[in-house]
Amino acid sequence: MSGAPLRLVIFDVDGTLVDSQGDIVAAMTAAFAAVGVPLPQRAEILGIVGLSLDVAMASLAPSLAGADHDRMVGAYKAAYMDLRATAGVAQSSPLYPGALAALQSLRDRDDILLGVATGKSRRGLDKLIEGHGLGGMFQTQQCADFHPSKPHPSMLLAALSETGVTADGAVMVGDTSFDMDMAHAAGIAGVGVSWGYHDRHRLTRAGRVIDSFDALPAALDLIWGMPA
Repeated sequence: MSGAPLRLVIFDVDGTLVDSQGDIVAAMTAAFAAVGVPLPQRAEILGIVGLSLDVAMASLAPSLAGADHDRMVGAYKAAYMDLRATAGVAQSSPLYPGALAALQSLRDRDDILLGVATGKSRRGLDKLIEGHGLGGMFQTQQCADFHPSKPHPSMLLAALSETGVTADGAVMVGDTSFDMDMAHAAGIAGVGVSWGYHDRHRLTRAGRVIDSFDALPAALDLIWGMPA
C-alpha cells in the first residue's frame, strides 16, 4: 500500500463495536428510578443510544426539568460503572462477533488509521478500551465530554483535523441514524451496520449497510473506488 493516500475509519462504539444493551437498560432503569418516573419501553431506550446522556435524558423524559435530567445522568453513570465493575468489561460490553479481527486487519494496513466517535464519556471509553485490550488501536478518540451530541459533526471534524485525513478519505461506521447523519453533516461517507440499535430502515443516509464485519473491507474499497 506504499504511496496510497491515507484513510481514516471511525467507529461508533455502543451497538457497533460492543453490545452493551443490557447494561444500558439497567442503568437507565436506575436513572428513572432516581426521579420516580416510569421507565420507557426497551426499544425506546435503545433508540437513543449514541446521543450524549444529557440529550438522551431530555429526549426520553421531555416533561422533566433540567435538574431532574442532571439527577438522571448522575444515577445512570453510577449504575453503569457499578455494573461494569461487577461483571467486568468483557462480559458487560462484549465485542460483537468479528469486531476484533476487523479492527486488527484494518490496523495492519499502512494506509488506514482508526478512530472512534462515541456518546460515551472519556472515562467510560478509557475503561472499555482497557478492558478489551485495545490500547493503541485508535489514533483519534472523540467522546461526549468535549463535543456536542451526535449528529453534530464536531467529533468527526476533530478526527479529521487530528489525523490530517481529508473528508473524502474518511468513513464513519455506526449502527444509528445519529451516526449516519453526523457523517453526512461532516461530508464523509457512512457505513451502517445492521446488528445494532437502529433498524436498517432508519439508516437512510448510509452509503452502504453491512450485515457482518466480514463485509466491511469490501464496503470500504467500494466507497474509496479501490479495485477488488
